[in-house]
Amino acid sequence: MKILKPFLLSVCLGASMGSFSTAALAECEDGRTCFEPDVAIDNVVAKIMETRHAIDNGVDREQIILLIREAISLNKEINANDLVDRHRQKAAKYLKLARKEVKNAALQPADAHLLEAEKRFKALHDLI
Repeated sequence: MKILKPFLLSVCLGASMGSFSTAALAECEDGRTCFEPDVAIDNVVAKIMETRHAIDNGVDREQIILLIREAISLNKEINANDLVDRHRQKAAKYLKLARKEVKNAALQPADAHLLEAEKRFKALHDLI
């Protein structure tokens, strides 16, 4: 009995470790939804376009700020390589400038910053 319990325990542990793929478990380490770089870029561009559309339609400033925050959080999902990450950070700067302008109630400069951010995020497709 002393030999049988450890043997069965080791067999069960070995079988359970072999039945799960570690690559499948390591894909998204902190519970976030992971995207391919192209899909993540498209999601950010779509959110920026939605924000620009909201500015054109006269939506409340708080809603616009919320949309910009969502775009900023989505842009952090773009993980391709160091070059793409450097350009992503430069493009994200325009999102932060747009958020600052919206807080100051200057919607036209914010729209210009969003347009520049949209162009820069679209240009990331060429770097992948």
